[in-house]
Amino acid sequence: MNSLSILSFLGFTLLVAVISWFATKSTNEKSAKGYYLGGRSLGAVTIAGSLLLTNLSAEQIVGLNGQAFTEGILVMAWETLAAIAMVLTALILLPKYMRSGITTIPQFIENRFDQQTKALLSILFLFAYGLVLLPTILYSGSLAFSSMFDLPSLLNLTQNQTIWLCVWSIGIIGSIYAIFGGLKAVAVSDLINAIGLLIGGILIPYFGLKLVGEGNIGEGLATIWENHPEKFELKGEVDSSIPFGTIFTGMILAQIYYWGTNQSILQRVFGAKSLKEGQKGVMLAALVKFLIPAIVVLPGVISWHVFDGDLANADLAYPELVQKVLPASLLGFFAAVLFGAVLSSFNSLLNSSATLFGFDLYKQLFNKDASELQAVKAGKRFGLVLALVAVCIAPFIASADSLFAYIQEALGSLSVPIFAVVIVGIYTKKVPALGAKIVLTAGVLMYLISQFVISPMMVESALAEAAANGITDAKELSIIEATAYPHFLHVMGILFVINVGIMLLVGKLKPLEVPKKEVITDEIDIQPWKYAFLAGGIITLLVLGTYFIF
Repeated sequence: MNSLSILSFLGFTLLVAVISWFATKSTNEKSAKGYYLGGRSLGAVTIAGSLLLTNLSAEQIVGLNGQAFTEGILVMAWETLAAIAMVLTALILLPKYMRSGITTIPQFIENRFDQQTKALLSILFLFAYGLVLLPTILYSGSLAFSSMFDLPSLLNLTQNQTIWLCVWSIGIIGSIYAIFGGLKAVAVSDLINAIGLLIGGILIPYFGLKLVGEGNIGEGLATIWENHPEKFELKGEVDSSIPFGTIFTGMILAQIYYWGTNQSILQRVFGAKSLKEGQKGVMLAALVKFLIPAIVVLPGVISWHVFDGDLANADLAYPELVQKVLPASLLGFFAAVLFGAVLSSFNSLLNSSATLFGFDLYKQLFNKDASELQAVKAGKRFGLVLALVAVCIAPFIASADSLFAYIQEALGSLSVPIFAVVIVGIYTKKVPALGAKIVLTAGVLMYLISQFVISPMMVESALAEAAANGITDAKELSIIEATAYPHFLHVMGILFVINVGIMLLVGKLKPLEVPKKEVITDEIDIQPWKYAFLAGGIITLLVLGTYFIF
């Protein structure tokens, strides 16, 4: 990076900060509504941008392109199927949430069950955000950013020193946005960075295809299609990372959980001016999400062709392509939008963590008579402590990588029981809080036992039997390993049915004497967007059409 690149990086980053400050200086950050929900003043475009940047970060761009380098475009299922989950959230879940006027998902759970269930759910969310997701985003985002722009050489630092510098930079700037600016500052900065990321992200496949096609983008795409048809196969084999059958079981459940019950995502939508604006924002984000594979998948396939499939590590596919095809004049701008993407994911989770503690836990567990201002201050203090913990943990993840991989996989244990509790809570009236508490504890344990006790035993036994039978073919062994125990996405689907069954059984044996009534307020305009179903139908057809084409 030359001096012009550095200036453009600093210039774009400062521009985002200035616009965010101007957009939020009139918001009353001392009130719960102002701090947690941006004064319920967010429009559709701001919501869409914030949703996309909360979800998309530098390490995700690098990671998915690395998978595409190895497996092809089948990994785009994580992005395209998310669009359907977002449509379902906008059409079905959002109207139910917003007419009750809630600020958090645990608040919705309290209205349906009780305070103890709310506290348990809040603690689960905070564990996921604070001890795992925040440090992961800081470390992996810093690593991707450092590697892509060769920061150790540029700054004359070791790799470890560079990671520390990036982690603390993101942590400090993200904390300023999230803790002192509240949701609106986070959402506005997300929107600007989202526009930058879409522009910057599309430049990589643009220049990549021009390189392959010797100046002609169409020729470049045709060359890759003709020379690597296997990379355009969407139906994953049984031993792939996404076997085709999993998209009908755990994949769609994981997506609906993420987009329909995850506090860090939904808080942006709860800050909408109205249900109409919220639905429009989610639908707009879903449409862009359908198109996102051009940024997070296609460059990986281009990289396979450009480097003849010969890279030391698949995760180098995107950084190496960026360094090869991106003009030096655009390097600083691209660095700024990627930095903004990492920053966005961090400050969004931090803001949601402060909200969960200040709004859901502080009054219940620490100060029952706390005023609104005291609760907001408590949330801010908790957020600062959590940010400090995250930046201290993040640089050490490298030395415990395999352990942390296990912890990340374990987080899948939260999505199934939480989603089951929300769905049963919405569609039943007599299932008691006891059913929710059983599922939020036993459901987590069932997943952990399945994935970290039973699955390794079954795989080890199958491979031992294969060795005894003299099987040495790598592909055959891969299939044996993949079929020894159900894929974790299938396990999620199975456990979801079991968790719902447990709650319904408890409701049958110990039903509530007085059915729970839905809480409805007039705090928000709940007039739905009249084109919501049409827009949702078009997006769904686009996703399904992609699978028919390929």
